Amino acid sequence: MSATVPVKLIVNGRAHSIDASPHHTLLEVLRDQIGLTGTKECCAEGECGACTVILDGEAIDSCLVLGVEADGKTVLTIEGLATGDRLDPIQQAFLDHGAVQCGFCIPGMIMSAKYLLMTNPRPTEDEIKEGLAGNLCRCAGYSRIIAAVTAAAETPGTK
Repeated sequence: MSATVPVKLIVNGRAHSIDASPHHTLLEVLRDQIGLTGTKECCAEGECGACTVILDGEAIDSCLVLGVEADGKTVLTIEGLATGDRLDPIQQAFLDHGAVQCGFCIPGMIMSAKYLLMTNPRPTEDEIKEGLAGNLCRCAGYSRIIAAVTAAAETPGTK
């Protein structure tokens, strides 16, 4: 029997109090305990970026952070970007530019792009490539993804 640890965190603006196993990752906590399955598990080694979320204002691979390490912190996931029925400008840009293919890498890619635009609202193409370097797309939709991020950067109110 494994002991659990009480963890309090804010996810997408909503407070959560859970009992987490000390060995479970933030990714597992988000998906299995909070029920937010938009964040994807792929490599579980921090190599692919599919599990990217924003933790206290920093983009991180949630497979590399223990859930207990998120105690007292704020998490933004792909589910937290839209406002009601209105998509975040980066989400809309991905749709508008056909940057969504199989969809597996897209949540992490969008979260990395969101972080990039939060920290650099007008990135160059090279800065976009660098900002997304930790995210892999097996469908090779990189040119459309770069176009989507460029378009989102040009959308008023994107940040």
